Amino acid sequence: MKRRDFMLAAGTAAGALMLPRMSFGAEGTIDWYTSSDQNVLDFWTNVVKPKFEAANPGLMLNLVDGGDGAGVAAIGDRALAALASGADPQADIFEGFDTRVTVDGIAKGLYVDFEKAGLSNYSKINPLAFDTPTNLPYRGSQVLLAYDTTKLDPANVPKTWPDLVAWIKANPGQFIYNRPNKGGSGGNFVRRAIFEANGKDPSKFTVDNYTQETGDAMLNPAWDILKDLAPSLFDGGAYTSGNTQSLQLLGQSAVTMIPTWSDQALSAISQGVLPETTGLVQLSDLGLPGGFTKIAVLSNGVNKEAALKLSDFVLSEEIQSAVLTELGGFPGVSWDYVSADLREKFKDIIPSSIPFFPGGDWEKAVNDGWYRAVAPNVDPNS
Repeated sequence: MKRRDFMLAAGTAAGALMLPRMSFGAEGTIDWYTSSDQNVLDFWTNVVKPKFEAANPGLMLNLVDGGDGAGVAAIGDRALAALASGADPQADIFEGFDTRVTVDGIAKGLYVDFEKAGLSNYSKINPLAFDTPTNLPYRGSQVLLAYDTTKLDPANVPKTWPDLVAWIKANPGQFIYNRPNKGGSGGNFVRRAIFEANGKDPSKFTVDNYTQETGDAMLNPAWDILKDLAPSLFDGGAYTSGNTQSLQLLGQSAVTMIPTWSDQALSAISQGVLPETTGLVQLSDLGLPGGFTKIAVLSNGVNKEAALKLSDFVLSEEIQSAVLTELGGFPGVSWDYVSADLREKFKDIIPSSIPFFPGGDWEKAVNDGWYRAVAPNVDPNS
């Protein structure tokens, strides 16, 4: 399932309407698959592809929308079977994919180990972005706070969780977040409350440590925090039905502040959906959750070396700057490797932490618990 429901029609370039040229397995043509949203495919179509091909005569990118994550996962399974038989996997590189999804794929050597690949830009990657050597982080997104600077002076914007809670209570009706199962911006605001209730320690939550007893002990204090906030929210305790609706309320000046994905907010500002007077800030005591999108290169792809050249290229300053300015994402490299003017422009949202919250049983417990304890009058299916 694709992560975000946000789509700005004005940002769809004409080039993105063209179907990719089908040339799977052709030498010199890198077969690239993505499970990301249309805006990411547009970015690769209109920015990465022409720049890479101009810098590398004789190499071409064949960009293919693999549909949702399950679609790309199936291609990974096909590549694993091809590895065993010596056949052509008809794929070289995946975008927006976690190599751990392919059962036994890493163990059997299906994916390139980037620590050993010799990429010239590998050392520039943000240390916060690393997880496994077969995943190459190249762009990030994190939930942050967007606010109306005509109503809230940037000098007074809250920058810690206690300050944010105090501001919400002192300004009733001026803050809203979406239901946690209806969009990641609200969902990660809820998760930040959970971290707050557990000593600001994300390490307490792992993909395999959920039990009913543990969940109740760690989540119930967070529900108390959020229940206490509810009367001070927009309309006395309303919640939006998604990321887009929150942005619309801020753009209409119905509220002063919302949590939002960094890339959605930056794109909305650049395209006029949010006014230029919109401010962005990240909490300094512990950031709101987020993460990085990865690239994976198949070890048995016909054009593996060209795919590695492409992987190195997207970590260059030119493309990493475009991730900020054209895509509205965070760079995958450390901010020291972004131009000084961009560092100054985005100084209020440069994260010192990007906490991660696991999915699986924890995600179900968060969604179910929030509806039961915080918003019992809200229909989860509405």
